[in-house]
Amino acid sequence: MRFAKMPAGEFVMGSPAGEAGRQVDEVMHAVRLGKGFCMGVTEVTQRQWEAVVGGGNPSKVKGPELPVTGVTWADAVRFCAMLSEKEGRKYRLPTEAEWERACRAGEDGPFSGGGADEVAWHLGNSGEVAHPVGGLRPNGGGLHDMHGNAMEWCADWYQERLGREMAADPAGPPIGESRVARGGSFRHNARAARSAARHAVTPSYQYEHLGFRVLMECE
Repeated sequence: MRFAKMPAGEFVMGSPAGEAGRQVDEVMHAVRLGKGFCMGVTEVTQRQWEAVVGGGNPSKVKGPELPVTGVTWADAVRFCAMLSEKEGRKYRLPTEAEWERACRAGEDGPFSGGGADEVAWHLGNSGEVAHPVGGLRPNGGGLHDMHGNAMEWCADWYQERLGREMAADPAGPPIGESRVARGGSFRHNARAARSAARHAVTPSYQYEHLGFRVLMECE
């Protein structure tokens, strides 16, 4: 796996009122992340899944460089735990705030690194199938497919109202019914793949357009 360093610091999470496709749960607020982290350059691929888990590829459409999909939230957490044990480092799912920080990579528009068709496999250009990871333009942080291709699990329980006040290292509520998924997918329209777009997904669901990306703790 390849990783890119994301520095500690502040950014504005959410979307402005005039952004096309904006939803009510995208309230703009400042977030302070006290530690830097390393984000996977791509979504976890089927090849990487099989190398860590030892088989049992849950993806409906198979391909070694396609993102692994059809995974529950617990499956994604288990992969991170197994990878941590193998490598002797701490791997985990990103929090929602860490995910958006990495997605934006210093930009404040709806898409980072270019227009929707340049950075995202979405309903309008994907043919409604997943594509090999890393095939489109990366964002300013060197990350591919933060928009589109496979939607990505985050660590947090979903919370509709995030508030407008500054949040320091937010990790979501302690309990909930749905987990956060980010980035949209090849089955979503482009607006659902925006940097601020949020999705609430039952953690046991196994959608063929839902995968994940790994965060490695680093300084």
